[in-house]
Parts: sequence; structure tokens; C-alpha cells
Amino acid sequence: MQISSVNDVKIYNLSHGKSLPEVRNIQRRIELIQDFEMPTVCTSIKVSRDGQFILATGTYKPRIRCYDTYQLSLKFERCLDSEVVAFDVLSDDYSKLVFLHCDRYVEFHSQHGHYYKTRIPKFGRDFSYHYPSCDLYFVGTSSEVFRLNLEQGRFLNSLQTDAVENNVCDINPVHHLFATGTSEGRVECWDPRVRNRVGMLDCALSIQGLPSISSLKFNGSLTMAVGTSTGQVLLYDLRSSQPLLVKDHFYNLPIKSLNFHDPLDLVVSADSKIIKIWNKDNGKVFSSIQPQTNINDVCIYPKSGMLFTANEDPKMNTFYIPGEYMALGPAPRWCSFLDNLTEELEESPESTVYDDYKFVTRKDLENLGLSHLVGSSLLRAYMHGFFMDIRLYHKVKSMANPFAYEEYRKDKIRQKIEESRTQRVQVKKLPKVNKELALKLMEEGDDEAELASRKKKGKALPSILGDDRFKLMFENPDYQVDEQSEEFRLLNPIVSKVGQKRKKKLRLLAQQAAAEDEEEPEGRASSEEESSDDDKSWVEEVREQRRLLRQEDRDRRRQERKEADRNTVLQPQFYQIKAGEEFRSFNDMARKQKLQKASLEDRLKLEEQSGTSNVSDTAVGSKQLTFTLKKSEQQRKQQQAEREHHQERKKLRRSAGHLSSGRGRGWGGGRGRGGEEEEEAGTEEGGLGRSQGLGSEWTAEAFLAKSSSKNLFVLL
Repeated sequence: MQISSVNDVKIYNLSHGKSLPEVRNIQRRIELIQDFEMPTVCTSIKVSRDGQFILATGTYKPRIRCYDTYQLSLKFERCLDSEVVAFDVLSDDYSKLVFLHCDRYVEFHSQHGHYYKTRIPKFGRDFSYHYPSCDLYFVGTSSEVFRLNLEQGRFLNSLQTDAVENNVCDINPVHHLFATGTSEGRVECWDPRVRNRVGMLDCALSIQGLPSISSLKFNGSLTMAVGTSTGQVLLYDLRSSQPLLVKDHFYNLPIKSLNFHDPLDLVVSADSKIIKIWNKDNGKVFSSIQPQTNINDVCIYPKSGMLFTANEDPKMNTFYIPGEYMALGPAPRWCSFLDNLTEELEESPESTVYDDYKFVTRKDLENLGLSHLVGSSLLRAYMHGFFMDIRLYHKVKSMANPFAYEEYRKDKIRQKIEESRTQRVQVKKLPKVNKELALKLMEEGDDEAELASRKKKGKALPSILGDDRFKLMFENPDYQVDEQSEEFRLLNPIVSKVGQKRKKKLRLLAQQAAAEDEEEPEGRASSEEESSDDDKSWVEEVREQRRLLRQEDRDRRRQERKEADRNTVLQPQFYQIKAGEEFRSFNDMARKQKLQKASLEDRLKLEEQSGTSNVSDTAVGSKQLTFTLKKSEQQRKQQQAEREHHQERKKLRRSAGHLSSGRGRGWGGGRGRGGEEEEEAGTEEGGLGRSQGLGSEWTAEAFLAKSSSKNLFVLL
């Protein structure tokens, strides 16, 4: 239960109870009707004429719930095929119900449940029941007003209006005048006895803009209230076309509900944000109720101070406004205990719900060692922290710091001693924080005190050092002024010049106090000229400070780049060889010439020993590249097989000494000369023989070894 007071009127929200802290609210919560809520949203709510049953429609799924006030609980629940736009109770109890659905269907329910279902030609928005003729009047997205007679069980001739669409309708309970509100801002009145229009009221002429009619309600035989889509309520006397009173909600939201409270001559109007209760004679506000969620419908329990609201929330709110003088009425008979309860609350007001709880942040929980309680029932999350029981907090606080009381006691004793010392002779003592600022303020205070002492009627201004509002500036180290910061250095020239002007002003005032009649000597610069010179000087100082700051910033960035270059490890580039021989020097011309003069046999032997091959190209600047040739596994196997084959041939070869000819054809087309050994080399071994221009002999085995390495030689 939540108590609020608006315009000295106490309003009790009996449905309030699930806010924080929840444990405390369980002790104070009043569950007036059990399960008085919807699964998602409640769209409309009504009370039967006998006052025993409260019926509400909602979603999702679309349904109707009936609550028995004598049992304070849910009586029955029925699910529907589609959402309900409007419904009405035709009988004194819940036995005859009519529902207008959003899909144009009109559904009738009896005491046992669903009874009949029919359909209207256009989508409906509202309907009213005419008791004398048993006619249902349906208005909607059409200019016609459809009539369904429940006694005959058939549709009758429709009423043709001048409007494009009709939003709401109502029937006067005294003389049964039927009125419909249009989307053009007009109210058309019809006599059901003759089915003729008896009058038209243009409400848009009384207010600015082109509002449509969003709600309509009769009170007595002559009073009618009209709610507009722009948030105004107009009270009319049926005998006049001018409104008696125009009440604005100032929210520019459509008026959704209108009710009259006859005992106090009040009007209860509601839009989606607020419920306003005001006097219908002068428009003076009696009270107002603003729920936490948007409002869909408002229903006043007859002859009582209780009202129900259907909200965009599962819970349906119940408000009660009691009191001896300023009250809507007593509590209903089925909950008469509310009067005694509210009287006790007024006599002995209870402490607020947060007195027994301590608000702690997550950092406080870490300091107390209670982080493991997050998510448990001992902590209730709220905003950026948690609520916990004050007794638990004090107990954990004493365990976490058992000497807290001793420290508190010593601190209090120290404060008492310091207060007693104030009566003694004070010695100027600089604080621990911002000593320079304190010294400057002391000097300025002394100058002002000296000036005030010279003037008889003067009075020194209070010092910042003696002001309790600024004492933390000289006690807390977090307020220490950093004189090396950029902000201070840019602001210091201005502050220093202001201080110099202040001192100069004090000196001038002192001179004026000494000799008030003394005039300014001739040739002396005026104060305005001096101030302009001072302004130029401090502007130059600020520019100089800016230049120094920029220079320091450049030096700092330069130093950072040097440190970064010093700590940078150079990575090898793509042309650098990480393994094997590196590039040889381009200037080693003597070694190159020596290799060029050597024979092909010597150069090949050197290459066999080093396992490398050199390629020289004089066309690109005599650059030399050294690389290592890698043989595949297949090439190595082929060479091994060739070597084994030649070894077998050597074992099986025959001597050719008996041949007379000393000249043989070498292997591969080479021509050999010499004796028997040369013939054997030329015929059987397949040697190259001695070529002209070469200074050595070569065997076929050596040639095959070099040819497999993909080296090409030109034999001259």
C-alpha cells in the first residue's frame, strides 16, 4: 500500500506492493482482491449494478475475468476469440454480457458462458444499450449507427449521421436521449422514439484546432461532458450550445474516460497519463492520481471513495480516497475494514519503508566482503546498488572493522579538543593541502582587515579559510592544485593579474580612506587606461604560456619517437637471406678474374667442393648471385643407379690394346686422340676425349654428374 497526498487529499494505492524492497512491502501490502490482475494488459473494467461483481477484459490471450467482492477472489475466467473493444453488463449481475470485438463480431454471454455471436457491417468502436426498447446502438468506422434489437433478434433500420466516422456514444439515463461523438468534433443527438436527429453540437468551435470526440458521458437530465482528442473536457447544458466550463489536462492526450461523482459534484476525467478530479462548477482541482503505467479505463465503485483503473500493465490498480472532510466517500461494504485501517495510519504514521534498510553500492559490498550475496534474497537490486537490512549491515560492519567505534571515539575527542582550542590565541598555521593558496588568502584577508580597520564603518569580507563550505579544499588531498597542469598554467596569468588588480584596488581604497578629498594628480593615467594595459599584459602572458605548452608537447613527442626508435628491433627485409651464404661483395674483382682464368675443370671442382653454383651477368652491373642447388629424391636415386651401372661396366670391360687404330669416337660425339687408354675412354667409357681449347680430360661420369645439376657449358 502506498500513501500519497495531492492538494491535501490522501490517496491510498491498495494495489501497490511490488516495489523495492519487496520483503518490507510484503509486511505492509494489502491484497484487497486475490489475483486482481491480467496476464499482460487490462483494456476495460466495469462494476455490475448490484455492486457484487467486478468484470475486466484484457489480453493476452483475450479474456474476461469476473471477481466476486463478497469472496474477494476470482469467480471465473473465460477466454475469447479476439480482443474486446468495448463491453457492457446488461443485467444486475454477470448473467448477461455483451462484447464488441475488434473483428466486427458481437458476442453475447449468459451465466453459463457463450450464448450467441453475430456480426455488424462495419468495424465498431463503441456501443450503448437502450433499456426501454432493448436496442443496441453500435458506432464505428461508418456514418451509420447500427441498431440490433435483442427482443426481436434482428437488425433494425440504421441511423444516418452527417459524420464520416463515429467514435463514442452514450444514452441519457433519464430521458434516454442518444448522443454520438464524431471524428469531426461534433455531437449529434437522436430521439430513439421517432429515430430523428433532434440537435447537433459543434464542440470544435469552443477550442482551438480540429479535435475529434474521444469520450462522452451524461449526468442527470441536462448535463453532458465531452472529452476531446487534444486533452480538453467540455461541460455542456443541453439547453445551450456554449460550454459551461472547459478543463484542459495540458498533456495533449485523448480523454479516455469520464465519470461523475454526484455527492461532491466532481468530475473524474482521465487520459493515458493522469486522472484528474475537479469540481464541475468552477473547475478547481480536488486531487489527481498519476499511476506508473498508462491508463486505459477508469471505473468508480458506486457510492464509495474507491476507483479501479485498467492499465498497460498486468496489475489493475485500486485507489481509495478516505477522510472526514475531503473524501470521495466511505469504503464499500465488502471492504469496510479499510476505514479503520486508514484511521489507524493517520493516528500513528509509520516510518518510511527505507528506514529499516541500508543502500549500498557494489564497491561497499566488496569492502565488506559481501559480494557473494549478490543475487540472493538478502540483497535487493535497486538502480546502481542494493538494499540490505540495516541490522545485517551494522553486524557486518562491526565484524569487518572491530575498531571502528574506537576510531570514532578518538575522532570525537579530537574534535572537542580542537573546539576548546579555538578560545585560545590563534597562531597562523598553514594547512597540509593547498598551502600556497591558503597563504595567498591569508595575505588578502589581512589586507582587507587592515583596510576595514582604517574605515570606521567598513567591514571585512568573510575569508574562504573560515568558511565550512570550503574546508575540504584544504583537508582532502584530492583537491590539491596541480601547478604543472595545462589548465593551471593557462589560468594562472589571469588569476595573478586579478590578484594584482585586487591589491591595487585595496591600496587605492586605503589612500581614499586616508584622504578622501584628495584629487587625482594631473598627468596620471586613468584607471581605464591602466586596466587596458593590464589586459594586454596578461594576454601576452597567456600567449607565452600557450607557446611554451606547445613547445613542451613537441619535445615530448620527439623524445617518445626517439625512445620508440631505440627500442625498435629491425626485421630482415625480403632480399636478405636468413640462412646460407650472404651476398658477396661486388668489389672482389681479383677473385673473379682468377676464376675466369682457371680452366673449366678447376672451376667445376671448386663448385663441387662448395656445393654452390655462380651465375654472373655483366649486363646488370656485374652482380653475382650465389645459390645452393637442391636435388630431388628422384634425381638422387637416378644418379645412384647410374653410378652402380658404371661400376659394373668397369668390372666387365675388356682391353683394346690389340687395335691398331689410335683414334676413337668419344661418347656424345666428342673426338679423342691417343693410345689404348684414350681409345678405351672414347669407346667403352664414353669419355669426351680431349676437346680443342680445353686443358683437361673428362669422363662420361663427371659429365653426367654435372648435367644432372642443370649446368650448361659451351664446349669450344
